[in-house]
Amino acid sequence: MNKREYMFSVLDFVLVLFLIGTVDAGVPAGGRPFDDNYVVTWGNVLKLDQGREVQLSMDKTSGAGFQSKHKFGSGFFQMRIKLPPKDTAGVVTAFYLTSKGDTQDELDFEFLGDREGKPIQIQTNVFINGQGNREQKFVLWFDPSTDFHTYGILWNPYQIAFYVDNVPIRIFKNNKRYGVGYPSKPMTLVVSLWNGEGWATDGGKAKINWSYAPFKANFERFSDSGCHADGLNINAKVCGSTTYWWNTIQYSRLSANETTAFKNVRAKYMTYDYCSDHPRYPVPPTECRLNQ
Repeated sequence: MNKREYMFSVLDFVLVLFLIGTVDAGVPAGGRPFDDNYVVTWGNVLKLDQGREVQLSMDKTSGAGFQSKHKFGSGFFQMRIKLPPKDTAGVVTAFYLTSKGDTQDELDFEFLGDREGKPIQIQTNVFINGQGNREQKFVLWFDPSTDFHTYGILWNPYQIAFYVDNVPIRIFKNNKRYGVGYPSKPMTLVVSLWNGEGWATDGGKAKINWSYAPFKANFERFSDSGCHADGLNINAKVCGSTTYWWNTIQYSRLSANETTAFKNVRAKYMTYDYCSDHPRYPVPPTECRLNQ
């Protein structure tokens, strides 16, 4: 695909704006200060605008990261992100939920940098009890390094949904009744900027051009839209309750308008789907059929 093919046409853009209503309910205008809900975990972190914006920086010596103060058992986790510009091959910016450890549950947004002029890819993945290998990749219909855009992960008893600027790009349904695993462990929200040159761009062939360092990624909207689950287990009755807005019927499935936008984005901008990788999975995993 050439650069033009990665861009929305004017009609596509208008269509998505028409189809998608806001899903930012409960997030205060301007966002909360970083220190209310998050803590720095490593590396070079700069707080801006009285803590309402944070910048992570990566050079040859270190990347950087932060995480939520609480673990969660459900929620709608959104953050506004501006990625590093120019030549970012090998640079990975990550926004994800994880229970950590070798048998982790995890829901990943990973932004895979590339050479200047080539589109940055988003890789999503779902880990259940330490088993991942459920990658789906997308290119974006905008340059994510020139301005902030909103990325979100919905996790409730019915489904997991990945959003870009309120457009759903991936759905993973709760199909435990059919023997498909579903995340059930308390998870922390983690953000990081790190050296992924061993695999991230062209299968690790494109290495980081350190003349562009330090690489800087900026973040806003440090909300706490999740059910706290700071113990060893999730109280499913509490974290699945409809007293939390993200567990209401509105969020149990995509609306008709969201479904149309979802299909449009996947048809135009998805570049890899593990469900369609027949050499890797001669028989597609069960969830592939059920998530359609």
